[in-house]
Amino acid sequence: MNNILFVLSSPRGWKSYSHQFAGHIVDDLKARHPGAKVVVRDVAKEPLPHVGEAFGTGRVLPPEKRSPAEAKALALSDALVDELAAADVVVLAAPMYNFGLPSSLKAWIDHIVRPGRTFSYSEKGPEGLLKGKKAVVVVARGGVYSEGAAKQLDFQESYLRAVLGFIGITNVHVVRVEGVAMGEEALKNAMASAKAQSEEVAREFA
Repeated sequence: MNNILFVLSSPRGWKSYSHQFAGHIVDDLKARHPGAKVVVRDVAKEPLPHVGEAFGTGRVLPPEKRSPAEAKALALSDALVDELAAADVVVLAAPMYNFGLPSSLKAWIDHIVRPGRTFSYSEKGPEGLLKGKKAVVVVARGGVYSEGAAKQLDFQESYLRAVLGFIGITNVHVVRVEGVAMGEEALKNAMASAKAQSEEVAREFA
């Protein structure tokens, strides 16, 4: 393991449960692989622009055919894709917002899901181009969405698994920190469960 990409997305910073547990996992990976480089991309602290018209038209054109506006719009996306492509492991910290993702994380996804860069089309349909990588997704939510009546409202974990798989990252480990807004006892249980899940992920990477 040479490169770890650590993507953070909670505006609560290190008060965020997703940040905390994802941070522990990155620290553990770093301890197990001292030579690994960690690149941190905090899209909450340094928000990315949402994609616009120039991005939409320019992303399907070869670089030499892009207008100046299109070239400028794609420059940041290219840098983000290069950052992702260089990573052996991607660690995503994602709080649940309204049953889904923060818009800051969605903006990052919109920049990195690119035809010709992270996926391609063929006669068999779309194919991910970032195969062979591993991902750890730490999701935090106030309620319990992994089971029970609220499971149908989980568009957070299911979306992240789907979009990572679409670009070829199918080896995905998920750590759930859930029920944190359901009282003191539920929070205690959530923290203990997330700790156990994080340790299991560490063992998988040993």
